[in-house]
Amino acid sequence: MHDWQHRVLAVTTVGILALTAAPAAVGTADTQGTLTASAESVVSGEPIAFDYATSEPHGTDWIGLYSADGGGPVDEEYVAPSLDWRYAPEAEGTLEFSTSSLEPGAYTAFYLARDGYAWLAEPVDFQVRPEGGTSFPVGEATLGNARVGDPYEARLGGLVTPSDAVFTRVGGDEWIDVAEDGTVSGTPDGAARDARVTVEAAGPDGSTARLTAVIPVRGSGQPLVDELGALSFNTWHGGTQVEGYHDKQLRFLLESGADIVGLQETQGRHAARLAEALGWYHWQGSGSLGVISRYPIVAEYGEVNASAGVRVALDGEDSQVNVWNVHLGYTPYGPYDACFERMDTDRILRREADSGRTGQITDTLEAMAGQLAAADEVPVLLLGDFNAPSHLDWTEELREKNCGYADVPWPTSVLPAEAGLRDTYRAANPDPVASPGVTWSPVYPFHEGSSGPAEPQDRIDFVYQAGSGLSVRESRDVVVGDPRPVPHHAGNEWTSDHAAVLTRFTVSG
Repeated sequence: MHDWQHRVLAVTTVGILALTAAPAAVGTADTQGTLTASAESVVSGEPIAFDYATSEPHGTDWIGLYSADGGGPVDEEYVAPSLDWRYAPEAEGTLEFSTSSLEPGAYTAFYLARDGYAWLAEPVDFQVRPEGGTSFPVGEATLGNARVGDPYEARLGGLVTPSDAVFTRVGGDEWIDVAEDGTVSGTPDGAARDARVTVEAAGPDGSTARLTAVIPVRGSGQPLVDELGALSFNTWHGGTQVEGYHDKQLRFLLESGADIVGLQETQGRHAARLAEALGWYHWQGSGSLGVISRYPIVAEYGEVNASAGVRVALDGEDSQVNVWNVHLGYTPYGPYDACFERMDTDRILRREADSGRTGQITDTLEAMAGQLAAADEVPVLLLGDFNAPSHLDWTEELREKNCGYADVPWPTSVLPAEAGLRDTYRAANPDPVASPGVTWSPVYPFHEGSSGPAEPQDRIDFVYQAGSGLSVRESRDVVVGDPRPVPHHAGNEWTSDHAAVLTRFTVSG
């Protein structure tokens, strides 16, 4: 849904869906307009005001707030919905915005013309600071691997709140330097072992926080990465359904041991937000899909139907992996057709095609075909939310759990297997009775409200792998804490309505 559609919905009577045609684009931005903020930074919950002026006012000129990490119309084109917005219809005026719904961090305000994205003035940056002063989401964080004799660099600056805090080194291994912006650098010497450095960040208000960074050091001439964690993580509208989602997501990702993450429901900005905070690399799609990686993304293959691919260099040209991420269509949903509608298997499979999922996975596998053929040279990962179960789980032993059905050949799992991809969760946990691996849903035990029938619980998020260069060590479904069900989910530590899937690999070759 485009940003102007969100605004139309906001002013439409509740219960009426009134979407109109998109407004015509404004040909030329009014470069004589002005936009100024009442402050460069405010404490979370305090209001911030913007003075605006233009020589050619219009009733649908507007001001929108966006994360500085991405999503704003930086090229005067739609990228992602605004976080908040208000019409600015006068020749000049002042608009006040609440910051209570904004996570602490950096933001940009855009003054835009006529329900479109042409700039009326230069954008204005501002900060939202936490109430509690300077903070890190964790006390200890493991950074990317280093190697004896090779120059090393990593970034910690995105982990601190506020983002303009100044770093100093407190102690640690002598080879590690820390810059004021949180850049960690140096060249490790001596034996291969975990190196450590403790940093202190000081905010503008004088408050401080400390973090210990751990850097695994490999020996001279050894492979830089010998273990790899791959995670599929549906973020649930970027995480925004849960309070404090930014720090909670960072805490989860830092503690998970993931190195490469396929993200879904990023809303066109959340992959960039997370990567910037972690000091990682990213590819951000315009909609649902994003990939973040501890190691460099060296090629992008673009979007193919409901998927996208990148190449990650674990150790320069010596060790790389192709990564594909998917978010397949969600409706009609096969388990509902089985459990609620009692359709026969043939009709369920026809409805799978109607959903678009069968075509989407077919197109994805076709785009991957050359890489799959060469997977022993460069391993391949396929991550994502498939919005359909696996044929490996709908077995005779689980007929009762699966509403009386068994041996359903769900195309979205059969076709990857036929293409040579391995379901890593089932490779590590071959018994679906003992290890169901349910990812849908930790917060929906019931269908359409707590008084409804039981929600079918299924494994619909996957990490697939092809190629001899990656060997499965373990795979597990992951949530943090004990999530409360919808509608009591806002305070959960877990920020998603899916469980994530994490597979750890041994890297060879």
